Amino acid sequence: MDQNDINNNKKDRDSSGRDMMEINEENNTSIIGDSEFDEIERSKVSIMRALVQREDPSSSSSQEVDDYELRRFLRARDMDIEKAANMFLKYRSWKRSFVPTGSISAAEIPEQISHNKLFMQGFDKRGRPIVVVFGARHKQGKVDDFKRYVVFCLQTICARMPRGQEKFTSIADLRGWGYANSDIRGYLAALSILQATRSLEQSLELTRVVDCYPERLGKLLIVHSPYIFMTAWKMVYPFIDSNTKKKITFVENKKLKSTLLNEIDESQLPETYGGILPLVPIQDCSSL
Repeated sequence: MDQNDINNNKKDRDSSGRDMMEINEENNTSIIGDSEFDEIERSKVSIMRALVQREDPSSSSSQEVDDYELRRFLRARDMDIEKAANMFLKYRSWKRSFVPTGSISAAEIPEQISHNKLFMQGFDKRGRPIVVVFGARHKQGKVDDFKRYVVFCLQTICARMPRGQEKFTSIADLRGWGYANSDIRGYLAALSILQATRSLEQSLELTRVVDCYPERLGKLLIVHSPYIFMTAWKMVYPFIDSNTKKKITFVENKKLKSTLLNEIDESQLPETYGGILPLVPIQDCSSL
């Protein structure tokens, strides 16, 4: 067994050691989702790859990624080849500048890691890894440091996805959130990594910020949301694109358990929400 087989085996098992295919068979679900290409997608991916190579012949960027990544960029731009290729080229330029070594380590962001605010554990009924964020543990800091933390988290989440899976489900827990945690620039900077619009870039005056992880978020469940959070939400909401908005659900406290169980099998529910699986800090997941 080579190293890739070992890594894939790790990614396809939960904390109890069960194979992810077993879990999804029990739940009568599939981890493959919509990983198969139709003829139109395959054709557009091929054209997009050629266009990227033509526009940036000095770079091997079009050869460094698989068809799935190119398809995510196409889907993020409604299958428009030219827009998707332009978006992809901007992403590659941003990555060479912002992540010159190809990845970000926990050692580069010690302050953000010390907040202990993001965890992983379990998989939802569609086979998507579950990410839990505790908003009350976030503190304002340097925007670039927070952006590096977001990239670190996303690269770790993506590396832990089972074969055939491209998206993750997130639970944003805002219990105890207050004005001290309100970080509009940080929130928008994080959003700009998942998606980017012209109005967002202009309002933040950010450079080299593009949609870096398109079509990765599958579902966002916001729980224990205090009333005062809506002040910050109203400032962020206009910058969220329509596709992302459809993935966001505010969960009433009285419907918390039932809503979570609609999305997540009880065997995969984190213990903090009545399940049995302990949460694992994101920095520990990166070494698994």
